[in-house]
Amino acid sequence: MMSHGRSIAVIGLGYVGLPVAVAFARNGSRVIGFDIDENRIGELRSGHDRTREIERSELAGAPLDLVTEPAELKRADFFIVTVPTPIDRANRPDLSALLAASATVGSALKRGDIVVYESTVYPGATEEDCVPVLEKNSRLKAGQDFTVAYSPERINPGDKAHRFESIQKVVAGQDARTLDIVAQVYGSVVRAGIHRAPSIKVAEAAKVIENAQRDLNIAFMNELSSIFQLLNIDTQDVLAAAATKWNFLPFKPGLVGGHCIGVDPFYLTYRAERAGHRPEVILAGRRINDDTGRRVARETIRHLLRRGIASPKVAVLGLTFKENVPDIRNSKSLDILRELESFGIDVKLHDPIALADDVEREFDRTMTPLEDIVSVDGIVLAVAHEEYARLGWPMIASCLRNGAGVVFDVKAMLDRAQQPQNIDLLRM
Repeated sequence: MMSHGRSIAVIGLGYVGLPVAVAFARNGSRVIGFDIDENRIGELRSGHDRTREIERSELAGAPLDLVTEPAELKRADFFIVTVPTPIDRANRPDLSALLAASATVGSALKRGDIVVYESTVYPGATEEDCVPVLEKNSRLKAGQDFTVAYSPERINPGDKAHRFESIQKVVAGQDARTLDIVAQVYGSVVRAGIHRAPSIKVAEAAKVIENAQRDLNIAFMNELSSIFQLLNIDTQDVLAAAATKWNFLPFKPGLVGGHCIGVDPFYLTYRAERAGHRPEVILAGRRINDDTGRRVARETIRHLLRRGIASPKVAVLGLTFKENVPDIRNSKSLDILRELESFGIDVKLHDPIALADDVEREFDRTMTPLEDIVSVDGIVLAVAHEEYARLGWPMIASCLRNGAGVVFDVKAMLDRAQQPQNIDLLRM
C-alpha cells in the first residue's frame, strides 16, 4: 500500500496516463486524474475506457478524482505528465501539448512540489523546454522551489502481459533528493524494479533509442521482404529457418505506425541535426518503413493486373495502427488507401474496433460493415485483429467476387495450408 505520502496528479489520461493513475489509486495513493477532454472524463466517470486498456472493474476499484479544471491540480504535490508528443507534417517534434501541459502544471505549482515527465522527448527537452514554462507560470525557480524528474513511459497498448506495474521503471531526477523521492513513489506500485539513470538526459535518450532500435530492426525486415519478393521467396519461410540459430533476433516485417515506433526516432534525429550530426542509418530506416504501406498497395495492384482485372475493387481490413487496439493515430492503412485510390481503385474500409468518428476524421471515409463487403477483387488484411483471425478464410472468401481474387496478408495471419486454390496469397 501507499507509503510515500505524496498527493499525485496525472496530466493526460490516454494510453499512458490512465494505467499510471489507476495503478497508484488502486495502491492507496491520493490521485487526481486530469484531462482537457471533457468527453474523456465523462466516459471514465461512467466506467468506460475507449482505449480498452483498463477494464470497467479496474476503474471501479480505483478511487480516481477525475477533473478537467486546472485549479483542482493545486491539491497535488507530485505531478506526472503523460501527454502525447507527436510530430508535424515535416517530421519535426510537436511539443505543443507538452508545453501546454507544463503551463497548466506551472500554474498549480507550490514550493516543494515535483514534476515528472513521462512523455517521449529528445534529450534535453525536459530541462531546456519544459522547465522555463514551469518557472514562468509558477513564478518559482526550478532546483530551488520545485524540482523536475523524468521517467520514460513503457506502456505497450493492447499488451495484457506487460503492464505498468510489471515493467521495470527508469527514473531520473534533477538532484539526488528528488531522485530518491521519485524512486520511492514509483517503487510503491512497480513490482519489476526501479533503474536510477544518472541524469534526466540519459533517461530521455534511453526512451528514444528503445523505439529507434525496434524501428531499424523492422526496417531491415521490410527491406529483406522487398528483396525476397523479387526473388520469389517467402520471407516468412526464410525467417523461420534463420530463427533456428540461437542468436537470431525474431523481428518481422510489417507496417510501422502508431504514436511511438514510427514517431520517436524523429525526436532523436531532430536533436542530432541540431547538434550538427546527420543520422543516416536512423533516417534510412524511417524511409523504408514509411514506404511500406505504399509498397503493399502497389504489390496488390500488380497481382490484380496479372489476373486481368482492369478496374478492381479492393477492401482494406484493419485501420488501427496495431491489432486489438482502437487507436488509428499514424495508421499506415491510410497510406495503403491513398496509394490504391491514386490508381483509381474503388476501396472499401472496415475495422471491427476502430471508432467510426476517428476513421471519418483521419481517413475522410466511412467504414463499410463487414457483411456488406462483397464481390471485391482484392483484400489487404492490414491488421491482425482477433476477430479477423477467428473468421479466417471463410470470411475472406465471402468478401471476394466468386470466392476468387488477391489477398495481401500483411501480418501472415492466415493459415497457408487452408488457402483456397483460386485465391492468390501475398505476404510480407
